[in-house]
Amino acid sequence: MKILHMNSYYSNRFFYKNLYDKQIDDGLDIDVYVPVPYSYKKPEKSLGTYTRICPNHGKYDRILFHLKHNKIYKDIVKQYKIKQYSLVHAHSLFSNGYIAMRLKQDFGTPYIVAVRKTDIYTFFKYMIHLRRLGVRILHNAEKLVFLSETYRDKVMEECVPSSMKEEIFNKAIIIPNGIDDFWLANKGDVKKTPDINNLRLLYVGVIDKVKNVTTTVKAVRILRQQGYNVEYTIVGKIEDQSIYGEIKNIPYVNYIQQMPKEELIKVYRSNDIFVMPSIYETFGLVYAEAISQGLPVIYTKGEGFDGQFENGKVGYSVDCYDPHDIANKIVDVVNNYSLLTKNCIELCSKFDWNKLQKQYRSVYQECLTI
Repeated sequence: MKILHMNSYYSNRFFYKNLYDKQIDDGLDIDVYVPVPYSYKKPEKSLGTYTRICPNHGKYDRILFHLKHNKIYKDIVKQYKIKQYSLVHAHSLFSNGYIAMRLKQDFGTPYIVAVRKTDIYTFFKYMIHLRRLGVRILHNAEKLVFLSETYRDKVMEECVPSSMKEEIFNKAIIIPNGIDDFWLANKGDVKKTPDINNLRLLYVGVIDKVKNVTTTVKAVRILRQQGYNVEYTIVGKIEDQSIYGEIKNIPYVNYIQQMPKEELIKVYRSNDIFVMPSIYETFGLVYAEAISQGLPVIYTKGEGFDGQFENGKVGYSVDCYDPHDIANKIVDVVNNYSLLTKNCIELCSKFDWNKLQKQYRSVYQECLTI
């Protein structure tokens, strides 16, 4: 079985390497094609000998979808002998899936395609002229990969015509992202129920509007007014200075710069609850990292992590715009802490790339027998 991965995200989303390395270890023959703009700067990290980074379009080509993707299509056909591949794995619906669909049309190579946040909230929502194309890509794929049931249901309800719902639903599979082996090899212990006089909340990720740390700060303020002595630690890169400006002088908010995982694990372990009510979230690897260290999580209702577990199993979903809901759910976590932290440690293996690779291998094999 020879697999061609089509992944325009891999140039700056290095977590995919975990999957590709596991596939190599499992005996799969893979190549990874990464189209990038001419201005792309090669990363210091190795993306694997199976990866080919190919500058093939200008930064303004993205304005016209077909102009950019015609250039990418011509390049991938030039770079690879397509007929030697058993299957194409496209890592997004529109940008990567369009290329995969054309390869199937021209060379007969089947494909599976992942549906991501950008596909739903950018392409389907705003690029009305491309909606029919998105449905065509769904229709022609052998299988459709969603990170959660939540995103699958959102696509089914909002993007797929009624006449095709059954067909598309039957091709949909749920496979979440995994976390680096480091976290599972160094799982935390079941944590003690925190004292309301010393409650430590944590967020890890970029500081911007989407991650919604300002609403969490409002929730913290509500809890403090209720008598909880709460501190909120934020770890990550500042991408929106205006957001940082709103929180930097608050005495119960602690900011720590982005750090390597070997140091970050200590921060996870020194806190009690992970809170990230993102406005949008494809998946949120940091939720999975947090539960691997025994931290119950607060996550957004209807977004990527919602549905990974039954609500109340490892934490609670919230209305990301409602600080009172967030505050109430944090109290719920404290009241059920011993069960939640135990579940976190027991269930975090769901995000083991070894298990997820076996799921992908099974999907690949099924596609080749359709």
